[in-house]
Amino acid sequence: MPSSKPNPETNETVRVENLSKVYQTRQRKGLFKSERSAVEALKGVSMEVCSGEIFGLLGPNGAGKTTLIKILTTLLLPTSGDAWVNGHHIEKEENQVRATVGCMLMGERGLYWKLTGRENLEYFGALYHLSPDERRSRAEEILSMLDLEDIADRTVETYSSGQKMKLAFGKALINNAPLLVLDEPTNTLDVPSASELRAIVRELNKQGKTVIYTTHIMTEAETLCDRVAIIDHGQLLAIGSVDELKTSLRSEQVTRIEGVIPSKAVYAVQGLPGVHQATRTEGEAGNQLIVVTERSFAGLPKLVETLTASDALIQKVAPEEITLEDVFIAKTGRTLAEDTREGE
Repeated sequence: MPSSKPNPETNETVRVENLSKVYQTRQRKGLFKSERSAVEALKGVSMEVCSGEIFGLLGPNGAGKTTLIKILTTLLLPTSGDAWVNGHHIEKEENQVRATVGCMLMGERGLYWKLTGRENLEYFGALYHLSPDERRSRAEEILSMLDLEDIADRTVETYSSGQKMKLAFGKALINNAPLLVLDEPTNTLDVPSASELRAIVRELNKQGKTVIYTTHIMTEAETLCDRVAIIDHGQLLAIGSVDELKTSLRSEQVTRIEGVIPSKAVYAVQGLPGVHQATRTEGEAGNQLIVVTERSFAGLPKLVETLTASDALIQKVAPEEITLEDVFIAKTGRTLAEDTREGE
């Protein structure tokens, strides 16, 4: 039995209740046979997005982020569960949901490359039933905001990847919706352009827009978002402000070890008493091993001894302040760099 509609007097823009999505796939078995299998892209996700916040969905590629926002924007039907966006049920009131959401979900793939930048914006404005004057005015405003005026009347196929991404972002703004859903909006952008886009997102948020922002870039989530949800393998593992998530690890200690660290050394460390997680990442000069232990862990000499006995070459050992990356590793046992793309 679906839950009741959210109370309009509450501060919710999005409510998600026990949302699941299962994809049915086929795997080839020999030349003429195939076998059906189920992939759970979302597993009972429940959360709320408050009005006026920038809400980050943090996870590696394949974690379930895109599946979740495709459901929230009515592009996919859930297998089970319920969700409301701006007070409207995603299945029973899909047209009302679409009218109150601005989406950037496919990046440059969502543009018409044979049309100019201006024509793209005006076309999508027409789909939202803006009058000719409104869509021309809105397109001009967005082109100015994104510094695309000089190329507005060139076909999109002549744009650079960064210019296409900026125009795709502008497309999400055309209907001036109260909720923006941005899926990896800085993907393919150079550093200055990504910084510029984040600044625009902050300004739009100050003007009252609620933003759902998916990313696999740790610094984006840490510096941009009011609250962050960590999602991995289709499950919501943690949710809160960056400070709240860091505080959740106050009973633990993080040590970063740099050097040349083989796999057998990682496995040996993972087996030490008091070690909660040990995850290897690639650093600038070799490997890094991030070890999460009990706060009272006093086995640093044993840790070093275990590594050297397993043929690790240690260059630096440094206990450090807890970061959002450490929270992610502690919750998932791996880094954001890993790709688990399967059901998205």
